This record gives sequence, C-alpha cells and structure tokens, in this order.
Amino acid sequence: MTDVTIEHLGRTPLHVLELWGDPKVAAKRIAKTLGHDLPKVGRAEGDLVRLSPTTWLVEGDVAALKQALGDDGALTPTGGGYERVRLSGPAWRSLLMEGALFDAESPAFGIDSVVTTPIDHIAVTLRVESENACLAYVPASHAADLLRFWQLSAGGLPQ
Repeated sequence: MTDVTIEHLGRTPLHVLELWGDPKVAAKRIAKTLGHDLPKVGRAEGDLVRLSPTTWLVEGDVAALKQALGDDGALTPTGGGYERVRLSGPAWRSLLMEGALFDAESPAFGIDSVVTTPIDHIAVTLRVESENACLAYVPASHAADLLRFWQLSAGGLPQ
C-alpha cells in the first residue's frame, strides 16, 4: 500500500475561455463580474485555471462570463475533452516526479499553482488544491493510459 490515492473524478462541464483583441479590456469586465481578477499565469482561482497568457479553463456555470466577455473572446465547451483525477496523500508529489518534466516537490508549486506538463507522453494540466492534494486535467482520450501509469508507479513508490 502506498501513501497516495488516485481518485478518478470523471468529467464535468468545462469551458475554455479565450481572450483576443485587447484582452485587458475584457479582463476588467470579467473581473468586475467575478469579484476578482482573472488568475495570473501559473495560477488558479475559484473555478478558473490559467492555461496560457490569454486562455483559461473554467468549471461550472459560465452564463455571467459570456455576458461580460462580449465580442472580445470566446467561451467554448470542451465537449467532455478532459477527465479529472485527484492525487492525494503524503506521496502525491512523489508520484508526479515519476513522470512529469518539472519539479513537483518545489515549494513554489503551492496551493492554486497550475502547470501543464507532459506525463508519460500526455499533456496534463495540474492544479494544487491543498498541501495534500492535486487535481489533474487529463485529455479524455488518454485518461485510461495515464491512470494505469499512475497506478503502476504508485505501487513502486518507497514506503
């Protein structure tokens, strides 16, 4: 038995928020609607996960965002394109070190930090939920393979 739990959470409605033109104008309107700024690069806040300089992954209801966005971008449903997996327990960082191309044990990778990295040749977006857990957004077409990789890797972690 290892010190990591791999919990397949399945799919949830997700949208990709993209800004174009002058993204600062739209970001101000969206921030007013949300009650907080859009997360900075490498960060998450609430239901928003920053993927790139002008792209976010959004969980939940997006009706208010659509209205605030106007013609300065798009909200596109992922169509079930991601599976969510929670890695938790004392060894979740060690498990990520088995296949990720970044330092998952770095103190800078703290709560609400976000990184997209290849793991076992699959691009995965990771969000630190707490000191004891991380949420992974995995392309649905590769989820079974990555879950198997993590299960095999977790079985080999030192105790």
